[in-house]
Amino acid sequence: MRNFHCIATNIDVGPLMHAVIRNGHLWNQNRFRTTFPNTPHADVDDIWLRFSDPEQCTTTTNVIGDDRPIWHAAARELPQAKPIILGLMRMVDAYELGRVLITRLRPGGRILPHADKDGDYVQTPDRARYHVVLNGFPGSLYHCGDDPETRETVCMRTGEIWWFNAHQIHEVVNNSGQDRVHLLVDVR
Repeated sequence: MRNFHCIATNIDVGPLMHAVIRNGHLWNQNRFRTTFPNTPHADVDDIWLRFSDPEQCTTTTNVIGDDRPIWHAAARELPQAKPIILGLMRMVDAYELGRVLITRLRPGGRILPHADKDGDYVQTPDRARYHVVLNGFPGSLYHCGDDPETRETVCMRTGEIWWFNAHQIHEVVNNSGQDRVHLLVDVR
């Protein structure tokens, strides 16, 4: 596969997933990513652990160009995320942490086709995106590529960590009967 690579399996995500369930009030405290015009993420719920300052989230241009994410209050309420994030950084020899989100896509939900190509943040050449799967079941499908001949599809399962090429056209369809919950971690 060119756009996906599973780098770890059997990661203990249970404590973080349990904390997320216990702290349901954290979902959608910041809705910019899921509500801007023509967002591909309209079906997604977010918990921002490390992202742009909400005062910067007035236009997509501001967010796309923002290369200085900050920690949000939710990170203090979900301390179980930090050991996973730091472990991932050690695993891939990362030297800088970028954005960190927890995303939820309900059964039947979809992330529309898009590519993360614009702006200073995503254009940084050595930035990489990883998905730590907190809740992933058969039927939750991640597609990458716009050419039917070379399109790749994976089902990311609970406890796996995947590198993903976010610069390519990608979409997600959750045809499982469970919420798809991922911890997204950007590193350099």
